[in-house]
Amino acid sequence: MELKEKLISSYVAFENGIDINSNIHEIRSKAFQNFEALGFPTKKLEAWKYTSLNSVLKEDYSIFPNKANSVEMADVKQYFIHDIDTYKIIFIDGKYSSFLSETTHDTIDVCLMSAAFTKPKYKAVIENYFNKVAKQDNLTSLNTAFATEGAYINIPKNIEVQKPIQIINFTTGSEAATMLQPRNLIVVGENSHVQIIERHQSLTNNPVLTNSVTEIFADKRAFVDYYKIQNDKKTASLVDNSFIEQKSNSVVSVHTFSFGGNITRNNLNFYQKGEYIDSILKGVTIIEGKQHVDHCTLVHHIEPNCESHQDYKGIYDDRSTAVFNGKVIVNKEAQKTNAYQQNNNVLLSDKATINAKPQLEIFADDVKCSHGCTIGQLDDEALFYMQQRGIPKKEGKALLMYAFANTVLESVKIPEVKQRITKLIAKKLGVNIGFDL
Repeated sequence: MELKEKLISSYVAFENGIDINSNIHEIRSKAFQNFEALGFPTKKLEAWKYTSLNSVLKEDYSIFPNKANSVEMADVKQYFIHDIDTYKIIFIDGKYSSFLSETTHDTIDVCLMSAAFTKPKYKAVIENYFNKVAKQDNLTSLNTAFATEGAYINIPKNIEVQKPIQIINFTTGSEAATMLQPRNLIVVGENSHVQIIERHQSLTNNPVLTNSVTEIFADKRAFVDYYKIQNDKKTASLVDNSFIEQKSNSVVSVHTFSFGGNITRNNLNFYQKGEYIDSILKGVTIIEGKQHVDHCTLVHHIEPNCESHQDYKGIYDDRSTAVFNGKVIVNKEAQKTNAYQQNNNVLLSDKATINAKPQLEIFADDVKCSHGCTIGQLDDEALFYMQQRGIPKKEGKALLMYAFANTVLESVKIPEVKQRITKLIAKKLGVNIGFDL
């Protein structure tokens, strides 16, 4: 049975097991009808021109994993940012782990989507925000149709959350192949600040496909600092759909670090609905073998006097393939916009591939918009210079690549996250450098 047919038959059983009187039942039903009509994305779609999911969709995935392997903290501690105190929302095979988590309802809500869907006190937030900014495309609609669990974060106005929040989805391999569809909703009120770290991590060599959707709403003067750490096993694939709506004077920063996994597709969409907004999108990708990473970004400037900054760096070895499809749209009313987009890539192998497609759609005349893309190799003269001063070739290459990625790393605001990313990069490059950038 093809995966689409399996999902259709599974949805019938899914509907029978949920509350049809739920306030999101109609949303789920419409979303599933949309997925049924659209199916999975193919390379015939312009946005998916360079990324095929065919090899991933052939697996016989378990849609609703029933088995649950026990997980001890010692087994997964390495995947936490454990140097600092954080709130934690942890899921194992799609199910909440109270043992590994640390949630709160003390002035803020850091808890579960399943609770938000069913408890009356969350009804107003769900009605106002759930599925309000997410696109109605194939995979987002599929996630909406099956949405049951994920992270629910609601920060009222005038609150600076004192410690970061970690959202981690573990897969244990309890099934031969597993498909997960986590759904996260993050609402940040006026003048409030929050830092969030997200990770999807497979603990098995069994195939895993994660289709994740996150909606983020940043109210006036809100500050959201978001980090995505993608360093999964090469049998795990991820489609990460993120949708951010910003109000006046808000700042939302998303850093994406893609080092592992089989196929990774990051759909990152910003919608600026106010003036004096700043949207920051940065990423570092280091892949090898036959890994594939696709960054598809959108920043939609709707009102005047706003900024956006995109800076993506990539290092590709062996037969790896990367895609950068970055789009900036500036509405006619969005005068005084400052939009910056940069994508720089280094190919370490003549068989590695990068497909870069920067796009600007500008309908205003008083704007400052720029985009740039470079594809090249390491500077042989700089490497020779370092070797002449006693630095071995391997370490010299690593230093050059660190320097190349540093414009992204230097903007990481959580020191412990920066240290972790620096170590991951060093491990990926196969060196041990005794300093942090």
